[in-house]
Amino acid sequence: MTRRILWAATILVPIDVVLALLGVHGTALFIVSALALIPLAFAIGESTDNVGEHTGPVVAGLLNASFGNAPELLISLFAVHEGLFTVVRASLTGSVVSNLLLVLGTALVFGRTARVSRRSVFANLGQVALAAGLFGVATLLPSVLTGGESRPAELTSYAVVIAAVLLAIYLVITTVHIRRAVRLHRDNGPDASDGAWSLTRGLVTLGLATVATAVVSELLTGTIETFAEHTGLGQFFTSAIIIAIVGNAAEHGGAVVVAARGNVALATEIGLSSAAQVATFVIPAVVLISLLLQPLPMAFQPVEFVGYALAVLVPAVLLGRGRVSRAKGAALVITYAVVGVLFFVVSR
Repeated sequence: MTRRILWAATILVPIDVVLALLGVHGTALFIVSALALIPLAFAIGESTDNVGEHTGPVVAGLLNASFGNAPELLISLFAVHEGLFTVVRASLTGSVVSNLLLVLGTALVFGRTARVSRRSVFANLGQVALAAGLFGVATLLPSVLTGGESRPAELTSYAVVIAAVLLAIYLVITTVHIRRAVRLHRDNGPDASDGAWSLTRGLVTLGLATVATAVVSELLTGTIETFAEHTGLGQFFTSAIIIAIVGNAAEHGGAVVVAARGNVALATEIGLSSAAQVATFVIPAVVLISLLLQPLPMAFQPVEFVGYALAVLVPAVLLGRGRVSRAKGAALVITYAVVGVLFFVVSR
């Protein structure tokens, strides 16, 4: 039922384009664009899963890494092109925080008491903490060395180095995971499971969904400033909360459905691994690609580091013993609400 609704919701994409062509801008276009990204994220996820049924875990892993976070990546790149650096940093921060607190917390609320992999919990949280810590160093180091205010060029230089290091770490971790998946897959063979799409259908759908996501992301980016001004929410809150939630809609829905069906361990992995992927792949990719558009000074605000800290420490404390429950899920959601209030206050 949920899948049918999401596929039907793709009608929002042509509606969004038509509204833009008719000259509709501002809040109305922002809302339609944001809603249109939700089924597109779902379509990309479905496509990569079905293509992976035919190609095996190596290509499936690469497709997931490349397209799994397409909304966040494309929105960030369009924002960089427009010079909306606050939007870029806030949306990426919000994506990580949302995955670790809102997505994970909601999934646990709909799940049941269960055991999860402590190794996975700390490995994924460790990647997020590493990324936040390194970018924190990149933010503070220039001013410490010069004794004055950091210049954008200096911030960009340090951010590029950090991004390259994180991307290298991500590639190593991804390679290890893919090799492990290959070993598990080898015994079953490359045949697709029953009900899988044809390879052609999967690739065509993936291509169309990605192009549509690019178009909608550009329209959304062009309306952020107007929406933030008209609603009084501010660019930072709009990006860190609203855009981040929209970008994580596919992970959010998937995690909740999986948890409700009893597979709490998988639901937990979805939230944790998605956050780690944004921190070690999407953010570095945006920093490096921005060199071709406008150099991005990746200097996070103190409140963003507070968000990162809470998003890492609270799940570490609650999930550190390898046991999850609905009460712990509620605690994560409450923590997200607290972070949301902080972001709102700063954005005003």
